[in-house]
Amino acid sequence: MTQFISEISSNHNNNLKRSLKMVKVSSEIGFDIVKFQLFKIDKLFSNEILRKSKKHRERKKWELKEKHIPLISKYCKKNKIKFCVTPFYLEAVDIIKPYVDYIKIASYEILWKDLLIKCAKTKKPIIISTGMANMKEVKNAINILKRNGAKKIVILHCVSNYPAKLESLNLSAINTLRRKTKLDIGWSDHSAKSLVVYKAIQKWRASYVEMHIDLDGKGVEYKNGHCWLPKNAKELINFVKKDKLVDGHGHKKPNFMEMGERKFRADKIDGLRPIKKYRF
Repeated sequence: MTQFISEISSNHNNNLKRSLKMVKVSSEIGFDIVKFQLFKIDKLFSNEILRKSKKHRERKKWELKEKHIPLISKYCKKNKIKFCVTPFYLEAVDIIKPYVDYIKIASYEILWKDLLIKCAKTKKPIIISTGMANMKEVKNAINILKRNGAKKIVILHCVSNYPAKLESLNLSAINTLRRKTKLDIGWSDHSAKSLVVYKAIQKWRASYVEMHIDLDGKGVEYKNGHCWLPKNAKELINFVKKDKLVDGHGHKKPNFMEMGERKFRADKIDGLRPIKKYRF
């Protein structure tokens, strides 16, 4: 069964009440895991970039407060949903370790050996996205994680465009990653398209799917076009989780819900409805 990850990203708008509501909504929708990001812009971007780029300086308002982590963790337990955080600086690993069920390593951090080592040494299950990476880089990251104690590693195929265009998705790479790594492989979605996610699951057997979620279109990242609203996400997840029910037993015979309609078929003699014996 595919596990669904609700990627809150920075759509919490640095607001605890909104963060907790997003946890609750994620659980109600049917997500199995909810994921936040812990970063500080002065530990994320170089001084040169911050001096030159107002756009990057403005991401200060995207930060999640460190003190919110234990509160969100407690609320996740209350709502029966697993808690995951992506650390973007080394000290963040120590902050999240007591509270998370999973640690996520972002695509942009896949080359950072020190972060990979520190995450692995927590012995927490690791989920790692692979946007922009080639196979050599993916395997190198896996080897570092394994050598440093990581026991459960999940790889997410990912395309780091926001939103990702259909022609860039390369979903068949899910199968390539599975064959080359022998690990659980999933899909980190930036397309916000139900048919893309369903194909990643149905055809390419993605065992995890990460979807960027917003509550109401007011999250700071929603305007980029890669985020899902609750109604759309719920419809997709409910359908996927009922997939076997939809497939049915395979025998061609009237469904019990059709029995009342059988009498209203055209009669084989005069072609009129209902069948003659039910007309009187």
